[in-house]
Amino acid sequence: MRPPRLPDARGPLTEELLAALRAGTDEFLGVLATAPTATGEDAALALWVLHELHYRGFAEVDDRFEWDPQLIRVRTLLERDLEARLRARFTRPEGLSFVDDVFGWIDDHDGVSLARHVHRDADRDQVLDLLRARSLYHLKESDPASWLVPRLGVRAKAALMELQYDEYGDGDPNRLHHHLFALGMAACGLEPAYDAHYDAVPPEALEQSNALSMVGLQRRLRGAALGHLAAFEATSSVPSRRMAQGLERLGFPDELVGYYTEHVEADAVHEQLAVRTVCGAMLAEEPELEDDLWFGAFTCLDLEDRFARAMLDRWGVSEVAA
Repeated sequence: MRPPRLPDARGPLTEELLAALRAGTDEFLGVLATAPTATGEDAALALWVLHELHYRGFAEVDDRFEWDPQLIRVRTLLERDLEARLRARFTRPEGLSFVDDVFGWIDDHDGVSLARHVHRDADRDQVLDLLRARSLYHLKESDPASWLVPRLGVRAKAALMELQYDEYGDGDPNRLHHHLFALGMAACGLEPAYDAHYDAVPPEALEQSNALSMVGLQRRLRGAALGHLAAFEATSSVPSRRMAQGLERLGFPDELVGYYTEHVEADAVHEQLAVRTVCGAMLAEEPELEDDLWFGAFTCLDLEDRFARAMLDRWGVSEVAA
């Protein structure tokens, strides 16, 4: 597996950061000075690049920079800003139990549905654009959740590994979910390489990825990471069915349709496993983390709603209710 290339800069911070990473020096003072002023997609891309150093890295970047203290400081500044913005939008539901009530709470969420648009109205170009944008997540898929494994108690850890084992293809490399997505992309004429499309993805997709990496990489946010996972699994099965039916309507190849049909039944099981077994086991051991479970679940839905609105606006489409 070759390391991916660095992305194109999107502002002063990423220009400074990418130049410093390519130069291969240990001097990142310019990046540290620029980071506090970065906003929007410039800040989002910089944080995404710094997170990626913990995943596959980049072909132009020495692996020793993964834990460079100055870059970790920049990452911390950007993560603090992201977390503060996410928490500012969050209100903890009153009088609800996460394990008992989260499914009903999710059902009451009044979000925007890209899957419904694909199911009924999207054209082929819109779907291809969506696949490119989604590839930022789907070509990595369950990897961020794997950071949680050593941070959980026995019951929660075992249940999470059951879920992850399925996500990783039950031991068959040809059944890994992110590999199935890559095969689907290739079958419909899209380049499936990890670095093929991230220069075209909207900042909302970068922020989704950043939030997932942030809660996965920080032990103190393990509750938020599991809440995010639970909400994601609980909102995957029905949209996956709609995506599969929309792709069939538009004549997309079986490989891509199959990726989504794989998730229809699997995620119906995963949602119960994630909420009742994984999160339930965590709460039995660490009940003080319930607020963070709600925060993670809200963040998952909130960022997906923002991404969906951005994509529909990009296509000039009116909002599509979930």
